[in-house]
Amino acid sequence: MAACLNYIDRLMLTTMRGSIMEEISMTEAQFGLLTSIFLVVYAFCSPLAGFLADRFNRSRVITISLLAWSIVTLLTAYAQTYEQLLAARALLGLTEAACMPASVALIVDYHRGNTRSLASGLLLSGAMIGGAMAGLGGWIAEGNGWAHAYKLFGLIGIGHAILLWALLRDPPVREKPVETESINLKPASFGDAFSNLFANRSYLILLFYACVLGMVSWSVVGWMPTYIMERFELSQGAAGLSTTIYLNISALIGMLVGGAWADRWSRTNAQARFLVPVIGLIVAAPSVLLIANASILPLALAGLVGYGLSRHFSDANMMPILCVVVDERYRATSWGISTFFSCVVGGAGIYAGGLLRDAQVDISRVLQFAAINLVISAALIYYLRRCRPANAAG
Repeated sequence: MAACLNYIDRLMLTTMRGSIMEEISMTEAQFGLLTSIFLVVYAFCSPLAGFLADRFNRSRVITISLLAWSIVTLLTAYAQTYEQLLAARALLGLTEAACMPASVALIVDYHRGNTRSLASGLLLSGAMIGGAMAGLGGWIAEGNGWAHAYKLFGLIGIGHAILLWALLRDPPVREKPVETESINLKPASFGDAFSNLFANRSYLILLFYACVLGMVSWSVVGWMPTYIMERFELSQGAAGLSTTIYLNISALIGMLVGGAWADRWSRTNAQARFLVPVIGLIVAAPSVLLIANASILPLALAGLVGYGLSRHFSDANMMPILCVVVDERYRATSWGISTFFSCVVGGAGIYAGGLLRDAQVDISRVLQFAAINLVISAALIYYLRRCRPANAAG
């Protein structure tokens, strides 16, 4: 539920463009900046937010983050000028950043056996549901004005934060082996976390993987509606709705299937959490090529479903892989840093796609490049399958 609200609150702005621009004067570029400022602030805050989840009680970090961004969402409804709306979007990026690193780390704290990948997939499926439900913002805005949606979801979030404060708890602290007790006597500093992670060659490879895959993911999200609209001569609404529904529903299923498959296979193969994402990424590459070369809409949508299903095998297994690769003290920090790089490179990828369009390069070329990146991503994860750093624990 928290992950769902996290994505609804960040994405519903894009679905109510007309309603907002009718009430608050702004240019198209300024409207685009509303999304960019969120992404930039979110990216730069993610590493520190991850460290806070490693340093303090994870459940409290999640609850405070949810309460803070829900209050910001509610206050957004009262913005009267563009500057106020821009500030609200920046604050949303700041307050939302702490939720996901703490959430995925809390999940793997509880799930240490053969339920870890499915549990991670279930959590992240909330984000997919939120992405699909973000269209409710535009629907609500049509009948009641854009501010009504922000008031509604802001109040829902505040209520849910109160519920989580009462019910959500970190697991009991496990007894540590004698030889590792000295490692955890003194809480690590932010600098210690960075030094440890950036000295870890396997983690650096994972950061490169996050950049390569982030460019694919953001390019698909950013340009797929435009590609479908232009390629098959659909209306803006029909293209956006088709892309959102097919991609998010297939991604939801893919994360659950990929998580359950990795958990089951891990009972007999210790490398399963690496191999399932590799298989998924390899299948996703031809799916993207099918979209790029489809001559009829059903084939393109079939490719989109194939991509959503197989590409998201890796998301369900990302934190379980981090549990193998990084020191257990820095799991949330490692997630936050990878989010930073993924967002920055992904945002640059979307911008590069715009430059290519200005140069009259067809979006299908961007998709072909994305397919190559998926194969590279698969190769990077396959290379990491035997990594077992000394301080990484299950």
